[in-house]
Amino acid sequence: MSTNAAARVAAPTRREQILREAARLFAERGFHGVGVDEIGAAVGISGPGLYRHFPGKDAMLAELLVGISERLLDGGRQRAAAESADSPEAVLGSLIDGHIDFALDDRPLITLHDRELDRLRESDRKRVRRLQRQYVELWVTVVRELNPGVPEAEARSAVHAVFGLLNSTPHLGSYGKGLPGRAAMEGLLRRLAHGAFGALTPRAAA
Repeated sequence: MSTNAAARVAAPTRREQILREAARLFAERGFHGVGVDEIGAAVGISGPGLYRHFPGKDAMLAELLVGISERLLDGGRQRAAAESADSPEAVLGSLIDGHIDFALDDRPLITLHDRELDRLRESDRKRVRRLQRQYVELWVTVVRELNPGVPEAEARSAVHAVFGLLNSTPHLGSYGKGLPGRAAMEGLLRRLAHGAFGALTPRAAA
């Protein structure tokens, strides 16, 4: 494939551009603090032109939150399958790396989830929760394979704690303003996540 062809394949679609800018604006100013015209201006089209891609802001929010939940689960499953022939340590390491990429590159989506999930219609909200539960259980399975003596509830608590750690990135500020560069932050988060799971202690037999 030529360089130009590869660039065309990699270029985001107009729909993806709209979603990226909507996520940024919603995270910065809140869902109700952003108008359709402002989202359109951010991607260089008129507000009414957005309706060719989305029926409204509610649809954008739903696609953002359902979409990232689907991508995390699908990506986690792919990583687990790719590393399945190796040790549980390799699988867990791959899951951690994948979630760190999300936490560093999609910080607006973390903010959106925390603030705006309840604005989704009930069916979409339930779908997000179902996808998230499946994602958690994927991790719990791997953690227990690595630590067979750890009770399931404790393994699940550890997974949620690591998610809380990794998903704290929206509170860290901007690179170059006191925050380490991306590579340094990635390494720090990786060490912290592995350290948290390494603190699990098998329960002694009664």
